Amino acid sequence: MNKAIILDRDGTINIEKDYLHKIEDFEFEEGVVEGLKILADLGYIFVVVTNQSGIARGYYTEKDLEILNNYIGKILEKEGVKIEKFYFCPHHPEKGVGKYKVYCNCRKPNPGMLEEAIKEFNIDREKSFMIGDNISDIEAGINAKVTPVLVKTGHGIEHIEKVKKLGVANFDNILQFAKSLS
Repeated sequence: MNKAIILDRDGTINIEKDYLHKIEDFEFEEGVVEGLKILADLGYIFVVVTNQSGIARGYYTEKDLEILNNYIGKILEKEGVKIEKFYFCPHHPEKGVGKYKVYCNCRKPNPGMLEEAIKEFNIDREKSFMIGDNISDIEAGINAKVTPVLVKTGHGIEHIEKVKKLGVANFDNILQFAKSLS
């Protein structure tokens, strides 16, 4: 079985920007590349699970998302960090258009994307972490029985008190978390 770091994307890997879908708007959060390199050296594999309601709202397409995710993956791979797969939820139960306006099991805090990754990559829940900047990321980790970790990047600061009540660890960023394990 593999130990994994399951990552949220927006606000965790990259600086939070409303409905990010263009390469030219992409910027890594501070410490991400260095932190992921440390975690890779510790034997973790990486998958990304990201809610992308911008697709449901008609702001961009699944193809636009694929182009950006491939770009992120290539940059990280050049640094020695391989993202095994980017999972995404294109749905929104209220704000979606057409086929995307549905309640689904993939939209965090539901565990659908995590469960799919766990099955596909033979992930050991007990040795893995779900890292995100939002309460929905933390709840998705809990719902999938993977240890959740809050980073204070993106929206993380807004959720500190809530996650403390849940007994969830929080770190300034991915680098600080990685150093805590090394």
